[in-house]
Amino acid sequence: MADPNNKRVILVVPANNTTMEKEIAAYIPEITELRVARIPRPHRPLTVADLPTYRQSTLDTVAPLVKDGADLVIYGCTAAGFLAGAGGDTDAVNKLSDLVKAPVVSTAATMGTALRLSGLTRVDLVSPYVDWKNDILISFLAAAGVTVAGNSSFCTQNPVELGAITADQVLQKSLETARDGSQGLFIACVQLPTIDVIPPLTKQLNRPVWSAVRSAAWASLKALSLPAERLVPDCAPHQRAVAAAA
Repeated sequence: MADPNNKRVILVVPANNTTMEKEIAAYIPEITELRVARIPRPHRPLTVADLPTYRQSTLDTVAPLVKDGADLVIYGCTAAGFLAGAGGDTDAVNKLSDLVKAPVVSTAATMGTALRLSGLTRVDLVSPYVDWKNDILISFLAAAGVTVAGNSSFCTQNPVELGAITADQVLQKSLETARDGSQGLFIACVQLPTIDVIPPLTKQLNRPVWSAVRSAAWASLKALSLPAERLVPDCAPHQRAVAAAA
């Protein structure tokens, strides 16, 4: 009989990612075994044309990690998710779930869900993406019922530039981007370091602040039957009760 206290998770991220493993482990300390699948990617922004190869590389990289079983897969390849659209992301999730024989949380899919959980339909966006990719992300969020009011990007051209962005830079960019008329702030991309900047941002802006990693962690807590309401932004305590009942 499986031990209900043994939470075995496979985290799938782009090969260059140095942030998500640490932040997921901090958000979900109940995970007893975190195996990381690092997916090869181009040394440039990922494109729609790259997706077939990227998906196959994902399955090939994850396959060796499944022999001992897993309770959950966290698909942390955010750009691959929203570039594929909701249908393509669902297809990728289903293939991963069939391979691992476990539920899969897609970071791309959790973004809109987490924002709507906080009652957010109009947010400001901070990302590291180039303009054309931001346009696709904004459309992806719109399809999930979330309008982007204002957005600002680091416009990184490769993984090295992306990996060089610091938490202080994310904090400053977020403060510069937030507008008075918006309901909240969303920080996209699981490489951007956000776990230490969300609390001060939430306090300073007095509105919900979510990141791609935090939304994935929230959905993962629910999938693992663990308390997820603790990740609902503190500036909206009544919404934690909504999260617990969702």
